[in-house]
Amino acid sequence: MTATSAISFTHDVTERFLRYVVIDTQSDPASPSCPSTAKQKDLGALLARELQALGLADAHLDEHGYVYATIPATTDRPVPVICFCSHMDTSPDCSGADVKPQIIRNYQGGDIVLPADKTLVIRAKDNPALADQIGHDIITTDGTTLLGADNKAGIAEIMDAARFLIANPDIRHGAIKILFTPDEEIGRGVDKVDLKKLGADFAYTMDGETAGHIEDETFSADAAVISITGVAAHPGFAKGKMEHAIKIAAEIVARLPKDAAPETTEGKQGFLHPTGISGALEQATLSLIVRDFTDDGLREKEALLQSIVDDVLASYPHSTASIAISQQYRNMKQVIDQHPHGVDYAVEAIRRTGLTPVRGSIRGGTDGSRLSFMGLPCPNIFAGEHAFHGRTEWVSVQDMEKAAETIVHLAMIWEERST
Repeated sequence: MTATSAISFTHDVTERFLRYVVIDTQSDPASPSCPSTAKQKDLGALLARELQALGLADAHLDEHGYVYATIPATTDRPVPVICFCSHMDTSPDCSGADVKPQIIRNYQGGDIVLPADKTLVIRAKDNPALADQIGHDIITTDGTTLLGADNKAGIAEIMDAARFLIANPDIRHGAIKILFTPDEEIGRGVDKVDLKKLGADFAYTMDGETAGHIEDETFSADAAVISITGVAAHPGFAKGKMEHAIKIAAEIVARLPKDAAPETTEGKQGFLHPTGISGALEQATLSLIVRDFTDDGLREKEALLQSIVDDVLASYPHSTASIAISQQYRNMKQVIDQHPHGVDYAVEAIRRTGLTPVRGSIRGGTDGSRLSFMGLPCPNIFAGEHAFHGRTEWVSVQDMEKAAETIVHLAMIWEERST
């Protein structure tokens, strides 16, 4: 089948998506195991069985909760091996148990009231992407849980594309690897991935938002933990003696710049964001995340944090505070810019589906951020998920279908452009 041949697509992405979202795969940041929750393997086992049923003999779930499979090449031409990747876990921020999806057929605009909680509304004014969904079929939950489109939409799309490619061997493509990961939502999505076994040269995560978008840039990210030691004293006799560790932590938070917070920034602006305070009078811990699109920006924010801590501690002469900075991930653009053809091919694949390609940046990270720095360049393609990590999450059936078609076209383009 040539690049200009008309492809008559068939889809089962909706049926797959509805089957996957009812499996609870919420990850747990407090768990040291991999995967962090055993229930993620329930979905992994199902996906491995479905891939085997499609005829992919090497499909399997490993002991760490990763699913691997290979779609064999249908061409004799040497083609780089590409991989499509999505994560199986859902966010710890909102329950993913007992998901009850609903489909709003032929959406005609306006707000969407969720049936189990009439006070919970997907408001059109808060979801401008809904304006582009007129006539689409919108999937939401009943309002008691998140949906899990992040990232089971991506999984369903990869599975749909795999089924279609296997059913149409006249479509020429190189070997295609499939990778489903656990624990992406808690930053451990590629901790145990076996890149040698995967054997891919270039990869794409299917974990983006608006249809037509491809992202080749993410935040760079660090974590900061401030350990505070105050001075304990009996509260009845504390004047001039007590230096309260929790109050020191609170003062540090109060001095964080208001214009460098998640709620006040957008686009390429970074931020300092406190994520937790714990402790008591004498000992307290303040946890933060630091985000910017450049490493220099990270260093500037971390230097600012140090100066804030020093200024606060000047008023507490008998207390101490130390900051531990740990790297989380770096802007994938640093790697992907060295392999521009992979993004160019994705742009062309999106265009072939009839969508207008849009290149952008992610105010966050993906498995692709870390995979890129592990030697596997990995930009991010739209999956159609919106309002993720909350009960108002939604996805369009038609957007998922376009994402699956993008995968097919992308596989074809890699074959066409190879020599």
